[in-house]
Amino acid sequence: MVLPQLHLAMSLAGDLSFHETKQSWLKRMANFVDIISTFFASIWKSWYRVGRDDPRKVVHAVKVGVALTLVSFLYIFEPLFKGVGKNAMWAVMTVVVVLEFTAGATLCKGLNRGFGTLCAGSLAFLIEVVAERSGKTFRAVFVGLSVFIIGFVATYVRFFPKIKKNFDYGVLVFLLTFNLISVSSFREENVVPLARDRLFTIAIGCGICLFMSIVIFPNWSGEDLHEYTVRKLEGLATSIEACVSLYFHDQEKEGSTIDVKSTKEMISKGYRIVLDSKSSDETLAMFASWEPRHSRHCYKYPWQQYVKLGTVLRHFGYSAVSLHGCLESEIQTPPSVRALFQDPCVRVATEISKVLLDLASCIRAHRRCSPDVLSDHLHQALHDLNSAIRSQPRLFLNSKNNRSTFKHAFNSNWMVSLPSAKSDAAALVEKRNNNNNSNENRVRDQPVLRPTLSKIAMLSLEFSEALPFAAFAALLVEMAARLELIIEEVEELGRQASFKEFDEELVSIEVRRNETKENVKNRDLPSHEVSQAVD
Repeated sequence: MVLPQLHLAMSLAGDLSFHETKQSWLKRMANFVDIISTFFASIWKSWYRVGRDDPRKVVHAVKVGVALTLVSFLYIFEPLFKGVGKNAMWAVMTVVVVLEFTAGATLCKGLNRGFGTLCAGSLAFLIEVVAERSGKTFRAVFVGLSVFIIGFVATYVRFFPKIKKNFDYGVLVFLLTFNLISVSSFREENVVPLARDRLFTIAIGCGICLFMSIVIFPNWSGEDLHEYTVRKLEGLATSIEACVSLYFHDQEKEGSTIDVKSTKEMISKGYRIVLDSKSSDETLAMFASWEPRHSRHCYKYPWQQYVKLGTVLRHFGYSAVSLHGCLESEIQTPPSVRALFQDPCVRVATEISKVLLDLASCIRAHRRCSPDVLSDHLHQALHDLNSAIRSQPRLFLNSKNNRSTFKHAFNSNWMVSLPSAKSDAAALVEKRNNNNNSNENRVRDQPVLRPTLSKIAMLSLEFSEALPFAAFAALLVEMAARLELIIEEVEELGRQASFKEFDEELVSIEVRRNETKENVKNRDLPSHEVSQAVD
């Protein structure tokens, strides 16, 4: 009777353990599937985000795939392979290296690679013609000496600023091709077919790259630089206006509609695009100088003037960074004091932003800026800010009443904020009295550190309420002064690029069209109704 029960219990325990093991295995598989699905979902989101932000990147990836497919036919098709042989790999390498995102970069690298290869092949052929008429020993010495001299000269030339900027890749290709042909020709009887095939395959690769980059949905470096400059002006305008709005925003006030975190991100994003633009401006300007005149604006663009304008905007951006730093300062002006100067400061910031947006609109439309782009409203706002500061002398000047009041507050805050100073001094005196004579002399000779001002003590100083706002107001005035430098560079850009003259009627029509577009978009109408409403 006992054995069947024991057998039944063991079978039930086995079934239970098998069920638990199965449940654990299923749970692990479910976790593994969740991890894999999350991983692929994150990859898909990243791919989608990159293509959504700039669809041209998707088009460029497709063009690279098509170009690689075309050059691979040199291997796939038998007649083409017999013509170029294993040198077809040079065409594949050329497509991978030369085909860039913009047409200017592709032209720069393609022409550098072609010209460098042609020069290297020609020079290697001349050296081979001279060396083959001599003995084998002299030929080896001559080839080695030629490789050393050409390598030294080419490497030294790369240090020249102009060569480094425009032809560094061409010199590098020249050096590589010359060494490959010269050294390999020592074991080859005839180097002419080798140089010819390599030059032919590189020409095929460069031709495919230029066709894909210039003819098939081209991306122009000049247009990117033009739009990048417009975005920098708009980013600065947004950053300044948001910074001033956040500075006078009272978080304790009920009904506030400003999201502090998103506003700070907007501020930093607005000036970072300007501060990080030096290398991008120079690179885009260099590539744009290689591009042909491709639009109805067939005149030569002064790309270096965009670089100069970018330099002035970066100097202006430093003031925007300092203005943002006033929001993060440890010592802040009370909201009640800020409210006294809110209206003129907001007006100054609004007028500065308006000027920057007007300049951005002029550059985008290839139009000269208005002669009165610096309107009288900005000067009036600065005058009102000066009058508001002068109307509150007690916040900026020392008076007897303020001195006595702040002195009392300073003394009370000193005693409250630094309670450990007195106790430390008393402990030091007690310890000095209890020690022997030798220790007493040693302790007496040591310097005693004086307690420093704490943050609370600094806040009680007489000028502490007005000083942070004075820095903030000074930065606004500095920005207003730097606007003239930006306007001068924009006017010089319009003059050199032959922008169309300013026409007040056309500008008013353009403004009305933009306002109509915004109003129609806010009504969520279909696209064909939007075009009809705008027309």
